[in-house]
Amino acid sequence: MAKPSGTIITVGITGASGAAYAQSVLRLLDADRRVQRVFLVASEAGMRLLATELGVVPADAKKLPSLLTDTAAIKIEYLPNKDIGASIASGSAIVDGMVIVPCSAGALGSIAAGTASDLLTRAADVCLKERRPLVLCLRETPLNRIHLENMLRVHDAGATVMPAMPAFYYAPKKIADLIEQFAFRVLAQLGLPQEKQYRWRGGKG
Repeated sequence: MAKPSGTIITVGITGASGAAYAQSVLRLLDADRRVQRVFLVASEAGMRLLATELGVVPADAKKLPSLLTDTAAIKIEYLPNKDIGASIASGSAIVDGMVIVPCSAGALGSIAAGTASDLLTRAADVCLKERRPLVLCLRETPLNRIHLENMLRVHDAGATVMPAMPAFYYAPKKIADLIEQFAFRVLAQLGLPQEKQYRWRGGKG
């Protein structure tokens, strides 16, 4: 089977705070012409997060992509987290990379231990074993020793640990600016740099 011309990305959502980050990443992927397909999987806690922070409670889970992007979201396919037999659970599936945003400490621990018990953590495990980009946007603070050791373990296994920590050097005026710029950097880690990403060009001290 020939590799599709466009990029294929998996987006995972867990129950850690930061639903707005996931929404921004999905909107950018949906609008990016380089992206052919997006697989979306959310844990049970992730679905609760979307309801709590964004007020998104789909009567039909398949409509979740369009509710998050406010578009038809034709290229985004929702996959149930319990469906461990979904395509992205296999290394033979054509996927270019995955981001978990936000990523809970629990999901981090499961990935670090290699104990994939659902589709989200299995898809992440597949990315590691197939040497594909895996970006974990950890949302936890403060961090204990277990968290730190798990971050090191996934890093050494090939993942990119990218805590949801927005920057301020570009003088953001509103929360949406912080969220969007972070999402830009996430996509850059997946090989999809965005034109609107702010880039530091140096300056006088």
